Amino acid sequence: MTEPARPTFHGFEQIPLREYAERAYLDYSMYVVLDRALPFLGDGLKPVQRRIIYAMSELGLGAGAKPKKSARTVGDVIGKFHPHGDSACYEALVLMAQPFSYRYPLIEGQGNFGSTDDPKSFAAMRYTESKLTPIAEVLLGELGQGTVDWVPNFDGTLQEPSWVPARLPHLLLNGTMGIAVGMSTDIPPHNLNEVVSAAIRLLDDPDASVRDLCEHVRGPDYPTGAEIITPAADLINIYETGGGSVRARATWTRENLNIVITNLPYQVSPSKIMEQVAQQMRAKKLPWLEDLRDESDHENPVRLVLVPRSNRVDFDGLMGHLFATTDLEKSFRVNFNIIGLDGRPQVKNLKTFLTEWLEFRNTTVARRLRHRLDRVERRLHMLQGLLVAFLNLDEVIRIIRTEDEPKAVLMERFGLDDDQAEYILETKLKQLARLEEMKIRGEQDELAKERDKIQSILESKAKLKKQVKDELLADARKFGDARRSPLVQRDAAQAISENELVPSEPVTVVLSKKGWIRSAKGHDVEAGALSYRDGDGLLQAVKGRSTQQVAFLDSTGRSYSALAHTLPSARGNGDPLSGRFSPPAGASFVGVAVAENEARYVLASSYGYGFVTKFENFTGRNKAGKVLLNPGDGDVLPPAPVTDAKTDWVVSITSAGHLLAFPLTQLPELDKGKGNKLIQIPPAKLKSGDEKVIALASVRNGGELTVYSGKQKLVLSWRDLQAYEGTRASRGNLLPRGFTKVDRVEGT
Repeated sequence: MTEPARPTFHGFEQIPLREYAERAYLDYSMYVVLDRALPFLGDGLKPVQRRIIYAMSELGLGAGAKPKKSARTVGDVIGKFHPHGDSACYEALVLMAQPFSYRYPLIEGQGNFGSTDDPKSFAAMRYTESKLTPIAEVLLGELGQGTVDWVPNFDGTLQEPSWVPARLPHLLLNGTMGIAVGMSTDIPPHNLNEVVSAAIRLLDDPDASVRDLCEHVRGPDYPTGAEIITPAADLINIYETGGGSVRARATWTRENLNIVITNLPYQVSPSKIMEQVAQQMRAKKLPWLEDLRDESDHENPVRLVLVPRSNRVDFDGLMGHLFATTDLEKSFRVNFNIIGLDGRPQVKNLKTFLTEWLEFRNTTVARRLRHRLDRVERRLHMLQGLLVAFLNLDEVIRIIRTEDEPKAVLMERFGLDDDQAEYILETKLKQLARLEEMKIRGEQDELAKERDKIQSILESKAKLKKQVKDELLADARKFGDARRSPLVQRDAAQAISENELVPSEPVTVVLSKKGWIRSAKGHDVEAGALSYRDGDGLLQAVKGRSTQQVAFLDSTGRSYSALAHTLPSARGNGDPLSGRFSPPAGASFVGVAVAENEARYVLASSYGYGFVTKFENFTGRNKAGKVLLNPGDGDVLPPAPVTDAKTDWVVSITSAGHLLAFPLTQLPELDKGKGNKLIQIPPAKLKSGDEKVIALASVRNGGELTVYSGKQKLVLSWRDLQAYEGTRASRGNLLPRGFTKVDRVEGT
C-alpha cells in the first residue's frame, strides 16, 4: 500500500512542524560539523582557513611577494568563497599570523596583529598587510598538479579546492580548536621534526604501536616556552585514547633577590597573571611579596618580576603556591576529534591519525605523479609530431603555403593526429632553425627518462613509499626547528594554606546575643565594654589565634566554622552570622569556641545529657553547618572547653540550684549525638520545664569554679567542690541561698 501524497498549498509541500524542525536541525548540525568547526585530517584546515590561504595564493601573495592590505584578502575570501562575516574571517586570518598562537604561522603580517597580552588587540584590516609565509608552501606547493578535487564555490561562478595537498601533517603541527554541535575538537601543536620522525617510523614499520610512535612524538610543543609537566605515562595515554589533558607551567629564574617569570603557558596573558597576583596581595594572601612589575618589551615578550620581602622567603614554596592559584600553571584539554578520509568525524589515536594521513599523502603523491606522467607523455607526443615536421620541413612548408586545409593534409600525409597537426601549425618561424632538431631530441631523451622514472615509482609500492619519505625528510630539513616546550617531570603544585599565609596573632572573638560576630586583636580586650547595637549585648567571648578555626553552635545543635582572620574587625559592630552561614529558620547562635583540632569540649543540652568531643568535629566548610548535638526537646548549652580529659571534672548546675561535679572520664567521647545523662532531674519537673540544666563547665584538677548570679559572685575552690562531688547522673547538692538562679559559670 503506497503512502498517500501530502497535500500541497499553492505549490508548496506541507509537512509536520516536528519533522521539519528535526530535519532542519540535523542539516544545520552536519553543516557546522563538516563545513565550519572541525578540521579535515588531510590538510588540517577548517574551510575558512583553507579559503584564506587559497585566496592569498591566487592574489600572488607568496612568501617572496610584496604584502597587500588584509582587507583585500578578506574581500576576496568572503566575495568569492566564504559568504560570512568579514570580522570573523579577518580574525581567522590574524590567528594564522600570530607567532604566539600558531606554532608554525602560515601568514606573515605587517602592522598590529595583537600581542600575548591581548591577542585580540589587532588593528583593523584596513591598516594591516599580510602575505603567506614560506611554510605555507608545504600546503599549497602541489595545488596545481592534479592533486585535489575542485568544487564550485557558493554561487557556482568559480572553482575552489576541496582540500589542499599538504606535504606535512599540518593538523598536528599547528593544532586547532573547534566547537560543533554535540562535539568539539582540541588538538595541541607539535614539533615538526618529531612528527616527521614518527611518520617515517610508521612508514618503515606499519605494525608500530602508539607507544613506539611516542618515542618520537614525546608530547605537544606549544609556541610559548612553558614547561609541560604532564607525566610521560599520561601523555602516552592521551595519544593512545585520543583524549585527555596536558598541564603546562611557566618558567622562572632568580635574579639576585627577585623572581623573574620568562615564559607563560599557551594563551595566558601577562596582564592576567599580574591581576591574579595583585588580587592575592590586596587580600593579604601573599605576605612574602613586596612588589610586582611587568618589564615585558619587544626583546623580552614576557618578563614579570616578583619582589620578595626578604631573602629568607622560600622561593620554591612561593612559586608552588602561585602555580596552584594562578594561570602560571594551566591545564589544556586534548580531544583528537577529526574529520577522517571517509568524511566522518571520529576521535583518533596517534597511530590511526598518522596511518590515515600517510594514506592521504600516498594518494596525493600518486595523483601528482600521474598528472606529471600525463603531461610528459603528452609533451613527448607533441615532440614526436614536431620532429616529423623537421625531417620533412620543405614538404610541410609547401603544404601550409598551397593547401586550403593544411591541417587535414598534414594529418593524412604524415600520419599525425589532430593535436600534433595543430601544434605544428602553431609553431613559430624562429623555432625552425637547424639547432632546434637537436633541442627536440635532447628534450625527448630527458622526458623519456622522467617518464620511465615516474612509471617505475607508480608501479612499485616501495618506491612510492621512498618518494614520500624523501619528501618528508626534505621538508623537515627546510622547516624543522628545536622543541620550544621542554618536557619536565615536576611534582604537583600545592597551594599554601591560609593559615600559613596569615601571621599568627592573638585575637579575641566576640559573639553577641543576637548573633553578631567580630574579632579584636589581642587578649586584653574587655568584651563587655565594647559597643553593641540597640537591644544587643555580649553573649560570649573566647581567646585564640588569628590562624585558628572559630566554631559556632546554634540552638538546634548544628555547628559552623570560619577562619579567625576572616572575621570582621571589632572596631565596628561586626557582621551577623546569619549572613555568613545558613542556619535553620528560627535558630539562634548560643556559643563560640576557638581551639586546635585535638582540643576537647563538653557539649550538653538543658535536658541534662552530654558528651565529650574533639574540636575538629565542630569544623567544616559547609555553609549549612553540620549536625553535632541532638538536644531533643531541650536547649543547647554553650560548649565548655576541657583542659585535661583525664583529670578534669564536669560541673553541671540546674535551675533549682543543684550542682554536681564528677570526673570527666565518666562521660563518653563522641563525634556527634545526644550523649549520656549528666545530672539527675526529677522527670516530672523536667517534663514540665520547672527544672533544667542552665550552666555547664569543666574545671581542671586543682582549679576553681566561679558562679555568677545577678551582681553576686561565688568562687568555689577545688576543696569546696568536693562537697558537690558525686557520680554521673546523681542529684548533686544545693548551692548556698542566693545562688539558686545562676546566670553563668567560669571554670579555671
